[in-house]
Amino acid sequence: MPLETLSPSRASDFKLCPQLFKFRSIDKLPEPTTVHQARGTTAHLALQNLYDLAPAERTPEKLYDLFRDAWTEIRGEEEFLDLFTTMEEERDWGVDSMKLLANYFSVENPLEVHPLEREMDMLEPLGDITIRGILDRIDETPTGELIITDYKTGKAPPERFAEPAFFALKIYALLIREKLGRTPAEVRLLYLNGPTLYRLAITDGQLDAMNQQLQALWKAIDRAIESQTFPPRVNKLCDWCSYQDLCPAFAENSATTAVAAFGTSASPEPNTVSAGLAT
Repeated sequence: MPLETLSPSRASDFKLCPQLFKFRSIDKLPEPTTVHQARGTTAHLALQNLYDLAPAERTPEKLYDLFRDAWTEIRGEEEFLDLFTTMEEERDWGVDSMKLLANYFSVENPLEVHPLEREMDMLEPLGDITIRGILDRIDETPTGELIITDYKTGKAPPERFAEPAFFALKIYALLIREKLGRTPAEVRLLYLNGPTLYRLAITDGQLDAMNQQLQALWKAIDRAIESQTFPPRVNKLCDWCSYQDLCPAFAENSATTAVAAFGTSASPEPNTVSAGLAT
């Protein structure tokens, strides 16, 4: 079955490892929810709701209340059931989450943020392909510039490794240009753990190149689906992959190790950075 839509996150999966893309998008294998994912989901909801309030009400204490309310709302959902073994464990998780949220106010002043949209649901055709996704936040500055911000609750990568993290945001910038007819001036990755703010200026040339890259990526995915060929690509994130036990790359490594054991040879910041990154 040919590809119908593609999200920035799944496009990133295919670039990182075609086998990971297959597990998630073709096989649709479930992944266990972690406490880190629960924190990310709840923090996103709290930050989204913070901007429903008048600027003067956007205080740390109110953000903490919004986090508690959001967790109360979602903790009974199936994916979050049995996430904690004790009340003390859940309480400690909550305390750590509050510390992370406190970092937000050292990176941005919410009194000065003017969102156009939050959690913006996007479904945009780009020629013969269709890209879908949810954009965390897009603001308009007093001078009329559009700024896209993506919240992250994980730890920021070192600056020299930050460029790949902008891949999805440049796709969203392209979608905004298609939808609004305006090119965003900048995209930002806001890491609460640190905290760190990475910034990348956007040009039409970058977005034209991203469009070409997406067209080529779509064709590569269609070829992979047709031939059922999704080669695994071992990388530094494999240790955190939920599918490692199913991955052919690690099955081959395990077989090689087992053969070798029997003596038989086997066949072969707040840190704010305006990113002067290659595009």
